[in-house]
Amino acid sequence: MSQLVPISVTGFNKLKEELSGLEKEAAELRERVSEAREQGDLKENGAYIYGRQQLGFIEGRLSELRTRINRSEKVDCTKVKCDCVVFGTVVTLLNLNTQEKMTYQLLGPHDADIDMGSISTHSPVGDAIHGLSLGDRGSVKIPSGELHFEVIDIAKSQIE
Repeated sequence: MSQLVPISVTGFNKLKEELSGLEKEAAELRERVSEAREQGDLKENGAYIYGRQQLGFIEGRLSELRTRINRSEKVDCTKVKCDCVVFGTVVTLLNLNTQEKMTYQLLGPHDADIDMGSISTHSPVGDAIHGLSLGDRGSVKIPSGELHFEVIDIAKSQIE
């Protein structure tokens, strides 16, 4: 049996919304494909061929979403303990190379989004900071070289 992957409540709800929307879209597409099939010659029926291709893509995504949802463990990020860096915490690091501060929320691979200020527990930086406490230092190899950092703040998330 697979190990459950932690996911924020917000991330879980986004997956469920996407699943629901795609299920509706797939049902409508199945109806259109059925109507196109009734028009005859399937080899030269563009609506049928295109519809089947689109349905294949959607069904693949539906399968992926269902798997993610079934293998996810919801975590309310507003209720995590902040004595060390764990899933859901918002951590501020001081880049010891540049003295620049970086703040990230540590999330799972299914809902981490660097553009939204979150990183995955499975990423190199996420893995390096997981379990550290305030004042701890560490380093990790990143594409631009080696990042040397210090944990300067650990806080609760404002979102689930």
